[in-house]
Amino acid sequence: MGDHNLTGRKGEEIAEKFLAGKGYKILEKNWRSGRYEIDLIAEGENCLIIAEVKTRCRNFLEPPLESVNRKKQEFLIRAANAYLRKKRIDLEVRFDIVTVVLSQEGNIIEHSENAFYPLLR
Repeated sequence: MGDHNLTGRKGEEIAEKFLAGKGYKILEKNWRSGRYEIDLIAEGENCLIIAEVKTRCRNFLEPPLESVNRKKQEFLIRAANAYLRKKRIDLEVRFDIVTVVLSQEGNIIEHSENAFYPLLR
C-alpha cells in the first residue's frame, strides 16, 4: 500500500473518531457502489451524513477542502443515491467534508457541514 493510501486511511480513522465524538452514529466506512466510494456514512441530527475525508500532511500544495471539486461532488451524489436506494433509507441527506492535516505538532481537523448541495437538473 502506498504512502498516500496509508495517509488517507489514518485520516479516515481520525475523522471517524471525530464524528463519533460529536454524537454521530457511523453506519459505513469506505462504502462502494461500482466505481463510486463514500468515505464515511453517518446518521445524526435527523439526517444521513455523507462525509468525504481529505487528508494531507503539513506541507501540501492544494488545500484539502478545495480538492473536492464538482466532479468529485457528482460522484458522491451518485454514490449517495445508490446507498439510499439499496438501504431503502428515507432521511434527508447532508454532504460534509472533513479535512485532516497531519502534523508532528498535532493534527488539525476541520468539519464543513453542508459543504455542498446537489444541483437540480
